[in-house]
Amino acid sequence: MSLYVVNRDSGLALYAQIAQQLEQVALNQFAPGDCLPSEGDLAARFGVNRHTLRRAVDELVEAGLLERRHGLGIFVLDTQLDYQIGKGTRFTENLAALGFMTENRILRKQTIGAVSRVAQRLSIQEGDAVHWIETLRMVEQRPMCLISHFVPAEKFPNLFERFESGSLHALLGSVYGCKLRRTESLVTSVLPQGDDAKTLGMPQNRPVLRVKSVNVDDQDGTPVEYAITRFRADRIQLRINP
Repeated sequence: MSLYVVNRDSGLALYAQIAQQLEQVALNQFAPGDCLPSEGDLAARFGVNRHTLRRAVDELVEAGLLERRHGLGIFVLDTQLDYQIGKGTRFTENLAALGFMTENRILRKQTIGAVSRVAQRLSIQEGDAVHWIETLRMVEQRPMCLISHFVPAEKFPNLFERFESGSLHALLGSVYGCKLRRTESLVTSVLPQGDDAKTLGMPQNRPVLRVKSVNVDDQDGTPVEYAITRFRADRIQLRINP
């Protein structure tokens, strides 16, 4: 970063001018996760005292662009994507409509006996066979969320052979004639479990947004998928419309 000039006669508060310039610097010269120079260094470059500089940084922290980490410094945050959760929301279509490149990586395909909570959501018996598929969703080549899909094995035979890439929901519709409709979404903020943090490329002590969803067959209302999605909370905000 070079020296920056503020206009003391413009009528616009110095901290506001600094916030405007610092926002452009953060967006154009730094990547998400980068650490900015210290407040003392920034104050010297703008030719202001640290109190004024700190107020400018406060503006950008409140706006969600920067983050203070105690003892470490000021860091550039990811711009949060606005992701809508609705009755027929699909990850790929939603983000593609916003102009983002997405990728779906299949991490696991396994048939298991349904544990109690999965059986309850799918209205089947505990121990009944379910297909468990674990997928990693990427946006602009960066990890965004992990999804655990559970679907009744009896209803979707040969699913593993047919699902190699792309959207699981699209495949269930085109191959099995099952159009899914979301009926429930429970959202909580939790710390990542297991190897989720490593897979999502994030610190273990930063939260994820966990969304537990039930999707039913749009024709008869039969539950056909229970999904547990873990979003990187620093990269997304969830919009839930009635």
